[in-house]
Amino acid sequence: MLVPHVLYLGVLPLVNRVTPVVLGLPFLFVWLLGATLLTPVAVWLTRRGDRR
Repeated sequence: MLVPHVLYLGVLPLVNRVTPVVLGLPFLFVWLLGATLLTPVAVWLTRRGDRR
């Protein structure tokens, strides 16, 4: 469960840029969108690994 925290807060100062544009969107927006989509995957993997 550390992955979402690192994706949102740990790397945020490094990706807070406007100049790289991905599909017409600022890189920060694309990064946050990717982190939002990867968070349920991380939660699912954590639940799957801890099925006691």
